[in-house]
Amino acid sequence: MLKVVSRQGLERVFRNRAWYRTGLVATTCLTTLLGAGHASAQQAGTQAAEGTGVLEQITVSGKGDGKTRDDDKTVAAKRSAGATKTDTPLIETPRSVSVVTRKELEERGAQDIIEAVRYSAGVSTGAYGFDPRFDQIYIRGYDATTLGDYKDGIRQPYINYGMFRTDPYSLERVEVIKGPVSVLYGAGTPAGIVNKVPKLPTEEKIREVELLYGTKDRAQAAFDFGGPVTEGSDEFLYRIVGLARNGDTNFDIADDRYFLQPSFTWNPDAATSFTVYGLVQADETDSNVGAVTDPSSGKVLQLRESDPDYDYQKTRQQQIGYKFEHDFGDGITVRQNVRYSHLDLRARYLAISGWDGTIAHRYANSIRDEMNVFQADNQVEAKFDTGAMAHTFLLGLDYTNLTSSFGYGMGPVNPAYDFDIANPTYGVSGPTPDYNFSLSEANLRQTGIYALDQVELDKWRFTLGGRQTWVEQTRDSTSPLYGTASSEGLNKNAFSMQAGALYLFDNGVAPFASYATSFEPVTNRSESGDILQPTKGEQFELGIKYQPPGTDILLSAVAYHLVEKNKPVVVNANTGTYRALGEVTSNGFELEARAAVLDGLDVIAAYNYNHAEITDGAAAEIGKVPAVTPAHVASLWANYKFDEGSAAPGLSVGAGLRLQGSTYTDTKNTAKNDAVVYLDASASYDFGAIDKKFEGVSAAFAVRNIADERLTVCNSGYCYLGQGRNITASLKRRW
Repeated sequence: MLKVVSRQGLERVFRNRAWYRTGLVATTCLTTLLGAGHASAQQAGTQAAEGTGVLEQITVSGKGDGKTRDDDKTVAAKRSAGATKTDTPLIETPRSVSVVTRKELEERGAQDIIEAVRYSAGVSTGAYGFDPRFDQIYIRGYDATTLGDYKDGIRQPYINYGMFRTDPYSLERVEVIKGPVSVLYGAGTPAGIVNKVPKLPTEEKIREVELLYGTKDRAQAAFDFGGPVTEGSDEFLYRIVGLARNGDTNFDIADDRYFLQPSFTWNPDAATSFTVYGLVQADETDSNVGAVTDPSSGKVLQLRESDPDYDYQKTRQQQIGYKFEHDFGDGITVRQNVRYSHLDLRARYLAISGWDGTIAHRYANSIRDEMNVFQADNQVEAKFDTGAMAHTFLLGLDYTNLTSSFGYGMGPVNPAYDFDIANPTYGVSGPTPDYNFSLSEANLRQTGIYALDQVELDKWRFTLGGRQTWVEQTRDSTSPLYGTASSEGLNKNAFSMQAGALYLFDNGVAPFASYATSFEPVTNRSESGDILQPTKGEQFELGIKYQPPGTDILLSAVAYHLVEKNKPVVVNANTGTYRALGEVTSNGFELEARAAVLDGLDVIAAYNYNHAEITDGAAAEIGKVPAVTPAHVASLWANYKFDEGSAAPGLSVGAGLRLQGSTYTDTKNTAKNDAVVYLDASASYDFGAIDKKFEGVSAAFAVRNIADERLTVCNSGYCYLGQGRNITASLKRRW
């Protein structure tokens, strides 16, 4: 009788990458081992006679991060490398991870990273209203905007003000890893990370162009070309992705973008891959998107504090890097991921200094920020057995070197900038102030050595990892407030760890538990001029996942206990001073479902309850809820595509609902921001259903916030406007 071999057993057979890369040898071996017609994908739930586990369907395709993943063609991804830095099934990963696939991005018509992740469990957005300067994202109540921004497994660092931006059109998927991940990525927030996986060369031929138009006068063109350089050969592959956008959004906030993202892969043999990639991007938006508060009534008005004609924030960013991978056989693989990034930002805006009745007196501000960053992540992966245990052991060494220059300027109160809220008019202009208020030069160097062992023991999956990180920061600054200050050799060293255990039942049920820690050496200064103590975090998770074998369904339920210490909070935004909040403790649970439940029907549902509380700090804040931290966040998205035999072949329709509970406006809980419900919808049509000669031509329509709910959000003394209804329509051709 033929024994059914587990997925783990098959992976040991094909340990040498040169075997299974081609697919032909692997397919032949699978047919021989399993028997034709005996162990098909539908029998994936069959239990081995001797308890060897679940037989999971294996899709054999080109390896490497740049290759097309079959699970990005569904809304329920099956694998991810974000939580382990190795390609691991999500059902076998003992921690909470949400993956937004390319299919989901297209179904919902996501136009930025906020839209991409806001249907994921544990994620809340809009803490600063509508602010297209940054991707404002919170995970489990903790800010991941600046410290949780990753691209292709490498952090897109933040140190002063400017941030590297990523457009969803340039991505294959977005991974949300929840909770501390310092053991693999070094200094970071306890919230977790948002890892964007870019489009890179693939063996599949890609030809795509798209035209889009939307609110307000938003005109966009994009293209995506790639595939083998030589037909029939995968030795040389290329891909080039580009986008050009011009237009405003609500409240006349600009949202212009131009980027070009080329990449090239060389596969000299079946065991080696070398990919070089680049990015050139220019963004323009506005710098002050805050709202005006009526001084007489305290009411937040649907008026901007700054002037759209004066205000701008222009960012130029360039990135170049490479990814190298070589399989030595016998389970040994080495990888190196290297990237150099440059950012240059120039901004100016108007701010209110005081009032005379209904007239606001304003002054001009200016900002410049420049960063140069070199990063390298070196990895050795070893797969081996010790008795009954199968190990995937990862040893890594990473390095970051960041240099920055920052300047901030303020001009005098200028009567030409006066703004009358009783008769609001925009359209003022004037000079940009010199950088006369604050100048600083800051450097950061981080080196880390990490190890993570993933162990398979029968149906058990264990992970255990540790990391030692060395961080050195220097900052020289000049300011009328502090004079000249120099902070040399601020060494912040830390040990981080994570551990997890998961049991994989044959029916696809997988209970798990995990523990992880994080730290972040901050650069924020107190009012006395001292740099604050590092932020630290730890998380306990207890959960269960369910993935019925052979299906595109992934369900999860997770309870967590998450603690953050020494979180910086703003004291004065104009002077750039902060204080440490003390300790914030969050206890909550999440429910998430991503499923293709019927032919053509995709469902994504999420709910998060988060009880957040300040458990140490100022006496007036202990027992209070942190600002803009909702207790309840829920979402539901459903999309149905009509098949060929239906009444409307080629038509795809989707609808979504997002609920975010009320939040406090500050840490003393003196007032609340309202709860809000948003409705979204989308539709697309494949013209190939009418006539085969139109195959690959499609039109799409998406509307966000159908009811035009314009919620205002106040956060630590500053108020922001919510985005209203936003509509886009596009025409795409693929061939």
